[in-house]
Parts: sequence; structure tokens; C-alpha cells
Amino acid sequence: MIPSFPSSLFITLCFLSASANGYLKLPLLHKTPLPSPAHTLLSDIHRLKTRHGFVNSPVVSGAPSGSGQYFVQLRLGSPPQSLLLVADTGSDLLWVTCSACRHNCSSFHSPGSTFLARHSSSFSPHHCFDSACSLVPHPIPNPCNRTRLHSPCRYQYSYSDGSMSSGFFSKDTATLNTSSDREDKLEKLSFGCGFQISGPSVSGPSFNGAHGVMGLGRGAISFASQLGRRFGNKFSYCLKDYTLSPPPTSYLIIGDEQNTISSNRKMSFTPLLTNPLSPTFYYIEIKSVKINSAKLRIDPSVWSVDELGNGGTIVDSGTTLTFVPEAAYVKIVTAIKRRVKLPSPGKLTPGFDLCFNVTRVARPKLPRLSLELSGGSVLKPPPRNYFIDTEEGIKCLAVQPAGKEMGISVIGNLMQQGFLLEFDRDRSRLGFSRRGCAFA
Repeated sequence: MIPSFPSSLFITLCFLSASANGYLKLPLLHKTPLPSPAHTLLSDIHRLKTRHGFVNSPVVSGAPSGSGQYFVQLRLGSPPQSLLLVADTGSDLLWVTCSACRHNCSSFHSPGSTFLARHSSSFSPHHCFDSACSLVPHPIPNPCNRTRLHSPCRYQYSYSDGSMSSGFFSKDTATLNTSSDREDKLEKLSFGCGFQISGPSVSGPSFNGAHGVMGLGRGAISFASQLGRRFGNKFSYCLKDYTLSPPPTSYLIIGDEQNTISSNRKMSFTPLLTNPLSPTFYYIEIKSVKINSAKLRIDPSVWSVDELGNGGTIVDSGTTLTFVPEAAYVKIVTAIKRRVKLPSPGKLTPGFDLCFNVTRVARPKLPRLSLELSGGSVLKPPPRNYFIDTEEGIKCLAVQPAGKEMGISVIGNLMQQGFLLEFDRDRSRLGFSRRGCAFA
């Protein structure tokens, strides 16, 4: 069961030679809306000199290091230290792995593998009595000494599989690339400085190459929220094909529509919905599913959010596979089986129900899946977005059933590949286009 206020959902796929495994992390966090601390946090962040345009950060697939995630670059501290973070629209907190090392740090840490807090002249933890400290979950008991001048704000981000990131909720200067082709300094960016990282979801193979997570959710502490109001409260990205080598670079762009690459690209739009019980997530509504041109007979209610806040569909760049309700999954698998005349593999592929042997087929013909969304838009991904090579000559359906314990449907990052996605938070809409991705 998903807790009352979920803040993160990662399902990561390790792209190994002979198998693919999914890892599910559900947060064990409780959050209460706190307008005053959020306002303070956003006020602090408005020290960026640039007032218009956009900022951009490189995005690249983590597949070469065995991860099913996409990494975004962040330069943090004074002088700047470059870090690769998981780009995650399914969580709020921006956190990085940290070290208190002061001298001879190269003996303990390879360059760029961790944030060296003591090497940054602008680093400082939030005080545990700061209003911003109330925006993050804390360890229990919370060792906050309100009488001490230097009692830091401690956070603890825990997940249902036992994974955890904990440390100091801090602030530092970030160096950003702007639309004017120059660098600007963003003072007092709030983030979690993680000194204790444990569990498979944040330290196992699925996390290879990453040094933390860039939360892009709706909450006040997310990277998108801290920068968004300065730049038009929207962001866009394009996740490029993970199978290409070397992996191509695209960009996470936080900025106004007038200045982003999406302004001249024909985009389709669907409303972004909210769920008060899961305020972090970007929900969209699926109306129907087609395989080729045949509309599947799926009860529309399976896509709805119920009175307990379960159900619905989110767009999550921190999830690899796509998950749909069991009732829809059965219909999709059945329809694909009817239309594909390829043999099954000689052995089962762990973690996947539907696979085909394409060893002797140069260009296997696979059915086209399309999702009709609210607002009249249709998402039509190519087959490579929902069929993956789990080993040589074996293609498997990268759509999984969302069990009752998950309670939510997810459009994962594989399904998003090749699309320029624009999250317009002011207009509460998601834009998508395959035409703009080449320029992202």
C-alpha cells in the first residue's frame, strides 16, 4: 500500500546481458503542506541574477553503467563540483551523496563520485529550527537541539524496501547554464547532503553511475519548484534512445515557453491532474488503449483514482518500465499475442511475461500501441519504447501489471524515449512531441 503522501516511486531496470530486474521503492514519508516555509524557500532561491530565459542541464542515459535511469548534470558548490543525479519527476527531494573529507580526498573518493561539502566555501546546513527544515522528513527521534546555534537540520528519506538516504538538509550555490550562453550562480539551493546511503534502490546496480537524485516533483523542495517560478514554472526534457553508443546527450530545460525549444515544435497536450493524497506526482488520464487500430475493451474505471487516493496514472522519469492495472495488462498482452507470429524463447525470461525470439528476423514487425489521453491527445510511441532486448535475439514487453501493493499506473522512462515532454505547471498540462526531441 502506498502511504498517505508518497514522494517517490522508482522502478529501475538493470540492463544486463542476460536478464533484467525491476526494483520498486515506495516511500515511507508523511508530508504536511506548509505554505510559509515553502514561501521562505522560494524567496531564498530568487537570488539568481538572470530574470528571463531558461536554464539547461545535460541529460544522458545511464545504460552504459548498467542503470535503467537517466542522469542529469548538476554543478554544486564554490568552486563548482560536477555530479550526475537521477532525473526523477516522481519525487521532490534533491539529494546528493556527501563526504566530510577535508584533506587527501582523492585517496578515498574518485573525482566527481561524491560532493565534498568541506571543499565548498558556500555550503551550510539549514538550522533545525529554520522554517525550511519542516519541509523534509526527519529521523525519529529527531536530534534537534533548538538551543544550540549550530544544530543542523537532519533529514531521513526512507523507502519500503529498506533503502534510505539521510544526512543534513543544506543549502549551497549551484552554477547553471542559461539562455544567454553564460553561467550564472544560484545561491542557497536547498538539497539533502546524504552521508548515509543504503539499500538496493539507491546503492545497488540500478543506481550505478549516479551520485544522488534530482527531484522534479510538484513539492516546494524540488529542483523544478525552486527554479520554476523564476523561469516560468515549467520544464521540459527529452530522453534519448538508451541503446545508442555512445549515449547521446539531451537537456533538461527549466524555462519559459517563449524561450525554450518547444515553442516552435507542434505539441499535443493533455491536462495534468492532481491527487491530494499524492501531491508530488504528475497525473494524467488514460481514456483508452489501442493495439494497431483496434480499441481494447477495458473498463474506463480501471484508470481512475479511487476515494482512498489509489489508482490513476503518473508520468515518472525515475521509473524504467511502464505499469498498468492488471485488468488492462491482460487485455494488452492478449491483443499482442494475437498479432505477433513469432516464436517464444526456449526459456523463460525472469521478470517478463511476454517475450519473442527474433533471432532469425532482421526487422521484426511488432504491433503499435497507442494511448488516448484526456483532452483528445494520443500518445503513439514506437515499438522500441515498449519492447526491449533482454538478451541477444530476445525481445520482451516492457509493460508490467501494477499490483495492489503498488496502487498506481506509471508511464516510465522507456515509454517516454524520443519525445520532448513539457511539464507546464501553471497551465496544469503536459505537452509532448516527437518532432522536438532531435533539438533537445
